[in-house]
Amino acid sequence: MASPSALRELQRDLETKANDLSKLQKDIAKNHQVRKKYTIQLGENELVLKELDLLKEDANVYKLIGPVLVKQDLAEANANVRKRIEYISAELKRLDGTVQDLEEKQNSKKDAVLKVQQRIQSLQAGKAKV
Repeated sequence: MASPSALRELQRDLETKANDLSKLQKDIAKNHQVRKKYTIQLGENELVLKELDLLKEDANVYKLIGPVLVKQDLAEANANVRKRIEYISAELKRLDGTVQDLEEKQNSKKDAVLKVQQRIQSLQAGKAKV
């Protein structure tokens, strides 16, 4: 027969593991939000690049800096947008790796929570038989 203290200890352990799992799930959700933002930015920048590619070399290009439109060289604008796309793509790869790592941790935490729940249930079932 299991002692009440062993059962309480398992329940505390379960609570701790469940809290850790909850934190991981929040981190994953936050990372998905950031990834979504970067994906939108990537699409916008790719659209800008396509528009810049349609322009002739002598076309005027303006960049919005605060409340002011500042004239910018077409080649410079092209280079800036390409660098931005490169940076955003790198961030997306980094976020994908982070999310994958967090999901692996989440799966192991889920397994740990299930094992503790099963031990608690088996202890309680042992008590009920007596």
